[in-house]
Amino acid sequence: MPAKEYERAQLLFEAKDYAAAARKLHSIVESAPENMAARMLLARAYYHSAQLTRAEGELRTVLKQDPSEAYAHLMLGRTLERQSREEEAATHIRLARAMGID
Repeated sequence: MPAKEYERAQLLFEAKDYAAAARKLHSIVESAPENMAARMLLARAYYHSAQLTRAEGELRTVLKQDPSEAYAHLMLGRTLERQSREEEAATHIRLARAMGID
């Protein structure tokens, strides 16, 4: 993954231009699907731009790679809550808390 592209995506995210950050991150993740940092930032960008189904998909991919990624469990829980899927959300939020994330 080109470092400059990722840095630009981070700057867009920090500027709260989540949709633009998601577009840039999507292309980064397509070219380097194993890059979990880019995938997590993409999930966050999707979450903040209310692209909840996409956020869920990215988070589930992260958790398939690393089931012990506590922040991904928390984010997935919050994403599911926003979709009114409280029962599913509760499981992931409990897992995140058990892993030390509130």
